[in-house]
Amino acid sequence: MKWILITAATLALAGCVSKSAETTAMQAPPPTDVAVTAVVQKDVPIYGDWVATLDGYVNANIEPQVSGYLVKQDYREGSFVHKDDVLFEIDPRPFQAMLDQAKGQLAQAKGQVAAAEGQLGQARAQLVLTEINVKRDTPLAAARAIPQSQLDNDVQGQAQARATVQTAGASIQAAQAAVTAAEAAVETATLNLGFTKVRSLIDGIAGIATIQIGNLVGPTTVLTAVSQVNPVKVYFPISEQEYLALSGKLKSGSADLLRENSSVPLQLTLSNGEIYPHQGRIVFADRQVDSQTGTIRMVGAFANPGNVLRPGQFGRIRALTGLRKGALLVPQRAVTELQGRYQVAVVGPDNKITIRTVQPGERVGELWIMNSGLQPGERVVSEGTSKVRDGSMVHPSPDTPAPAAVQ
Repeated sequence: MKWILITAATLALAGCVSKSAETTAMQAPPPTDVAVTAVVQKDVPIYGDWVATLDGYVNANIEPQVSGYLVKQDYREGSFVHKDDVLFEIDPRPFQAMLDQAKGQLAQAKGQVAAAEGQLGQARAQLVLTEINVKRDTPLAAARAIPQSQLDNDVQGQAQARATVQTAGASIQAAQAAVTAAEAAVETATLNLGFTKVRSLIDGIAGIATIQIGNLVGPTTVLTAVSQVNPVKVYFPISEQEYLALSGKLKSGSADLLRENSSVPLQLTLSNGEIYPHQGRIVFADRQVDSQTGTIRMVGAFANPGNVLRPGQFGRIRALTGLRKGALLVPQRAVTELQGRYQVAVVGPDNKITIRTVQPGERVGELWIMNSGLQPGERVVSEGTSKVRDGSMVHPSPDTPAPAAVQ
């Protein structure tokens, strides 16, 4: 009887243990299905990407150099004009009158020079005559053949003739100075008359006229603007940190984006997403960092056949800034951020999840360079990161290969 009770108790206990294990097995969640990607190690070219603004290579405001009423517009707005083409005309009549007056004053000054030269000739002739009289009468006065007073009069006349010659010479100099001033006035009047035709200063695209025919204009009036757009300039700001990093690479010889006429090509993406077919080059870097934005402005240039690109357009500039050798790459979607910390879910050989903190670097396409926290060949969760926890079991499957980082 005792043996029967022990056996029954043992069977009952075994039944309870079996039922408990079955219940535990029913409560354990199955492994989570996730997509995983292996950490890839390769040499990766690093590109910079910046917002760009286009502008004319040379922009010239067209302003008149004289004041007057605008009487004619000689160009078609938005058309290509050449240097020295007449764009506007100012009423020339007042300036023509001033030129005629200046020419008259020049002729009068030249007449005064001629008159002064004639007076000088007469004074010199009179001086010669007085010198002859003095030379003739000096021995006669000494021999008392003529009165001494006659010789004195001859000497006095000679002195007066010499003074007259000097005065006539001074008159000629004054008349010649008047001629020089009159010639300058004629030249100024001629220039002002020429300035009534307002010309283009450069070859380029002429903009919309800002002044209407009949308006009074002056040297401070901007009539229009002309922009040279082939080549066209591109302005894009880079951060101070990027500038210092590029400067360090420049010293080491690994990149020369900052160098004047750099050999590093620039790629321009237009606002509609199209890549501009011509490559650009760096022209120069600005002289200072903007203290408000912490950026320094870079200037590039692109060939612009057909004048397709225009000042004021926006785009994006892309350029090679360096090469990361042996970089570790994972898809950007595999990285999660939590309070400024970046983490990835690493799948171990036993398909167990380990949440690991990483330090990301540059982004390359849809991939992200990891500076620390991962090893080559490790598997990371790229799809389903929100469904896994540290220590949980997963059922991994290969993810779709990520697009190539860069060509």
